[in-house]
Amino acid sequence: MKVNKLFVLCSLFFVLSACGGGKEIKPDRQLDEIYSAAYDQFNRGNYAKAADEFQTAEKTFPASVWAPDALVMAAYSAYKDDDFAGTLIITDRYMRFHPGHKDVPYVMYLRGMSYYRQVSDVRREPGMSVYALNAFQTLVDRFPSSEYAENAKNKIAILKNYIAGKVMYSARRDMSRENWPAAINQLQQIVAGAQETVMTPEALFRLTEAYTAIGLPEQATGYADMLRLNFPDNEWTKKLK
Repeated sequence: MKVNKLFVLCSLFFVLSACGGGKEIKPDRQLDEIYSAAYDQFNRGNYAKAADEFQTAEKTFPASVWAPDALVMAAYSAYKDDDFAGTLIITDRYMRFHPGHKDVPYVMYLRGMSYYRQVSDVRREPGMSVYALNAFQTLVDRFPSSEYAENAKNKIAILKNYIAGKVMYSARRDMSRENWPAAINQLQQIVAGAQETVMTPEALFRLTEAYTAIGLPEQATGYADMLRLNFPDNEWTKKLK
């Protein structure tokens, strides 16, 4: 995201006049002062302080036309500080008060990235990967033509492979323990829900093994045929007997 002071410095007196009416409340600092301090902290790399200042701008002048921009910058500053929980809280506020703002696609992307950056080892529970997948998918569904959609699609593909890898890890463990029903259930999840992942050929191969092990040769043959038909040159197809 490109960051500069241009939009802050331009016509700030119009911004101040856009603040809410009623009884006049005189804040300790005017909006231009808060913004100047926020950008100063941001440009110094003090992202946590910048996030605080941008949030102060939004909360002090909530009716200002710059309020949504302040929240965007607050969220981005928190993200730069690796404060992903803070980023999500700020973006929640943004989506609640400014659902029709022009930067909604970017904020949705930032939410997805906040989850994505917390994805852990494949052997652990998916957790954040599922949240990230849902966030990116929502972005693509709602704003398919946005500048962030293509990147979100790439992240979705990565996350689907990640989640399928987690399921495969668990299925292999169940097979090693001869817990065939549990293994079959997880392998079928991969085949049914993530057909475009790199795990699908292995899942089909291991389903032939699992059904053979429990004495159901017809089902095993069915999955073997599916593997040969859809992945004729795959390494797992070559392992079929």
